[in-house]
Amino acid sequence: MPLRGHLWTIAPFVAARVKPARVTHSQPWRTTTRSPRGEVTLTGRLHRRSNRHDRVVVLVHGLGGSFESHYIRTASEELARRDVDHVRINLRGADRLGGNDYYHAGLIDDLAATLESEELRPFREVILWGSSLGAHVSLRYAALTRDPRVRAVVAVCPPLDLAPGAVEIDHWSRRPYLGHMLRALNEIYASVARTRRDVPISIARARSIRSIRRWDNEVVAPWHGFASADDYYDKVSVGPHLPSLETRSLVVVGRDDPMIPVSVVHPALARASRAVDARTVAGGHVGFSSSLDLGERGALGLDPQVCAWLERI
Repeated sequence: MPLRGHLWTIAPFVAARVKPARVTHSQPWRTTTRSPRGEVTLTGRLHRRSNRHDRVVVLVHGLGGSFESHYIRTASEELARRDVDHVRINLRGADRLGGNDYYHAGLIDDLAATLESEELRPFREVILWGSSLGAHVSLRYAALTRDPRVRAVVAVCPPLDLAPGAVEIDHWSRRPYLGHMLRALNEIYASVARTRRDVPISIARARSIRSIRRWDNEVVAPWHGFASADDYYDKVSVGPHLPSLETRSLVVVGRDDPMIPVSVVHPALARASRAVDARTVAGGHVGFSSSLDLGERGALGLDPQVCAWLERI
């Protein structure tokens, strides 16, 4: 994997620790949905920039992330600069506050509940902007529900086919990324396991897991009713749904992504419908050069270019 892919991935993360993106004028957001284990609370931050209800953007984080992830904050900062109403959400469990459930890559109920929440229900148009796993969930929601309110999807570095994606992330060369993800997933799992006794495995056993496939096999699959990790991957991967996707979608893929290589996503993109505008550009995993040009007018960089794309659809 070229060194530049690692640099593009790591540099924004480090920069955000030194100087976080400014996200102001927001208010706590909360809604509920149901799961087989009872009521689930979803949390987030709502950014109202106007008194109108024309369009709202929903920002969805990646695996192990939250609404405070650096790529969510930078997107929020750009949207706020343009006075765009938006909400940063935590998928179930991602706020580390415990509760009844934790998310997986195919669970679209949280997006359905978000769009039907009291604050978002009045909006006539919705844009789903997801990164990594959040991009997968957003594409899956659009493909399966065909919700007429969803005007477009922005999918940044989505793992379109989960089985080969798991193989890649478990490769020894990606151990630093894998370790970071598993630590975050263990935080989420432990927060749920401390309030429920019916979790699949103990907190100690979960902390001993060293691969995504094993995590999905022992933590995700039994909790969510899948027979195995392979059954989970087969049933929820969004790749097979892309040929029938009708919602206009911008898919941005990092050419040197060290976590989700282009070899994992290009086969699915090659079969995608004409609604999918796929761009493979210089970049890492949810990290790109500040001079990134998607061919849109205005400032360069991922967030300004995505916003410019949204403004013309």
